[in-house]
Parts: sequence; C-alpha cells; structure tokens
Amino acid sequence: MEMRVPKEIEIKAIEQVVATLEHAQQNELPEEFVGLFRADAIWTTGGGRLLAGREVIAEFTRRVLPGAMKESTATYEVVHVLFIRPDVAAVKVRQRPVTLDGRPIEGGQEGTPTYVMAKEDGRWLIVAAQNTLVAAG
Repeated sequence: MEMRVPKEIEIKAIEQVVATLEHAQQNELPEEFVGLFRADAIWTTGGGRLLAGREVIAEFTRRVLPGAMKESTATYEVVHVLFIRPDVAAVKVRQRPVTLDGRPIEGGQEGTPTYVMAKEDGRWLIVAAQNTLVAAG
C-alpha cells in the first residue's frame, strides 16, 4: 500500500516548483525553466501561442528569455492549489511585475498563470500551463 504525503507537504513542494520557475525567469536560465516541464507538456504563452512538447518550449524559451529581464522582472506567488487527484494539481499563481531590485511596478500588468502539475517519480512537473494577463478594471 502506498503512503500518502500530507497535502501541506505537497503544497510546499508545488510552491518550490513555482519558486524555481521564478528564479529561472528572474535570472534568465532557460534550461532551469524548461526542466520544470514534463516531456509532453503544453504551454500557452501570454500572447496566446501554443507550445507543445518540452523541446518546443525549450526552443521558444532559449529565444525569448535571454535579455527579457534587463529592465524588469516578476514575482510568482501560489494563491490556490486544487488537487484533482493526489498526484495531479491545478495551481493558480499571481505574477507581479517588479523592478530588478524587487520593488512593485506601479500600474504594471499583472499575470494570472494556471499550471496543471503532475507528480511523477516523486517530483512535481508542469504538464500544462496557461499564461493570462489580468484585465484592467
């Protein structure tokens, strides 16, 4: 019989994945970012572009991430976790634009990504991601 890990521990592990994503974005580390995705993952960018498969996500990330954080970056905060099954979770994130020294950017466009994560071999990976900008008003 498989022992279940308490939800609080799973949430901490999911939050660590999001913290690693934040670190990879802020430091423009494409390989660290791509390593968070399952091989067959799908990602819809903030601009609505579908990227299917880790290799396609990697190609896109290697092209757009270097140099993207020269003027500002973002913080990522897990705001809700819905366990679909003990090993699958929908994760809602608040993405806030900040200056390079971490101060919030007044009037900056917030994002509200949703990640579907699956736990495989003891590790949470992003299976599907949808980046969405928060509409003003």
